[in-house]
Amino acid sequence: MGGHVGAPHVAIVGVGATPQGKLPGATPLGLQVDAFRLALADAGLRKDEVDGLLTMPGTTTPEGARNYLRLGEALGLAPRFTASLSMGGATALVLMQLATQAIAAGAATTVACVFGDTARTGGSRFAAAYGWGDSWGIWGMFAAAANSAMTARRHMHEYGTTSRQLAEVAVACRRHASLNPAAVMREPMTIEDHQASRPVVEPLRLYDCCLISDGGVAFIVTSVERARRLRARPVRVLGVAQAHSPETIGNPEWWYVPHQQTAAEAAYRAAGVGPEAVDVAQLYDNFTISVIVWLEHAGFCKRGEGGAFVEGGRIQLGGALPVNTAGGNLSESYMQGWLHVVEGVRQLRGECGPRQVEDAEVGLVTGRGMTLNCAAAAVLARD
Repeated sequence: MGGHVGAPHVAIVGVGATPQGKLPGATPLGLQVDAFRLALADAGLRKDEVDGLLTMPGTTTPEGARNYLRLGEALGLAPRFTASLSMGGATALVLMQLATQAIAAGAATTVACVFGDTARTGGSRFAAAYGWGDSWGIWGMFAAAANSAMTARRHMHEYGTTSRQLAEVAVACRRHASLNPAAVMREPMTIEDHQASRPVVEPLRLYDCCLISDGGVAFIVTSVERARRLRARPVRVLGVAQAHSPETIGNPEWWYVPHQQTAAEAAYRAAGVGPEAVDVAQLYDNFTISVIVWLEHAGFCKRGEGGAFVEGGRIQLGGALPVNTAGGNLSESYMQGWLHVVEGVRQLRGECGPRQVEDAEVGLVTGRGMTLNCAAAAVLARD
């Protein structure tokens, strides 16, 4: 099942990101406050002009689902539209969708979406056993890597995808991160470096896996009309969609997460464009195989062709489709997809310096989470 909204009258007008990585002494709440203030300054808005607040609690957030109340208190905000939601790596885009709907319905005029986490220093290791009723842990099914390892192994079996093709994704993200002063991992990486890294869950190696990090991220959504009167160049939300599957490992097609395609296609329909219009993509990369599958789901290549698509630098800057131009979850920082929104906006504003994609007018951002059961996609455009 899925849902979408076309919202060409709505734009992202401010983005903010704190330092990323290992931040001893930081708290999720403090990082949220800092990210909000950065996004507010970026937009040129006053705090009292924000009347909507949507949050994603971090993995170490003590108040959990009441995070919106705690953050509102810390910010001195009493919004008329507010909530907290967690759909893992799909959450940022789902909150973007809720913000666009709230503005269209008159429930709010300007909505801040905020996330902060101390997953690296706060004790979260994303290492829980998987499964709903009976735990899959009795079969050794622990941590998110196990799910994506199954996708990678099946993709290799069905379509001949190779570990070296996975390495192409990791190398592209690292190259882009090397051009991003805010990225956590900026050291050069080669295919051979990837191949020499230790196995985590076969066939995934260390450099196939994202960077668990501390940090905060925020973005602000308002009407295009209002956005055009503010400081930053607006980036329009042409279409945003979510899709879900309640099924897990018991379904033979679960490994391919086909609801991701449902979300991407719905976002395109809402936007009135197709994949051929996309100049730059921020594809959710909790693991390298995720990018390969997203390339297929988002229509950049056919099913089974994602491995071949990434060869020869095609997803690097200067290639056919630059992907994860800030370094992504793999090399910039793992903020559960929130930084993908920030980079998508900055690319379409033309603010990315040496990693800027020339004449970028349309961008795609994707996300997924919750044992691969939730997916979301957004088409953004330069105003």
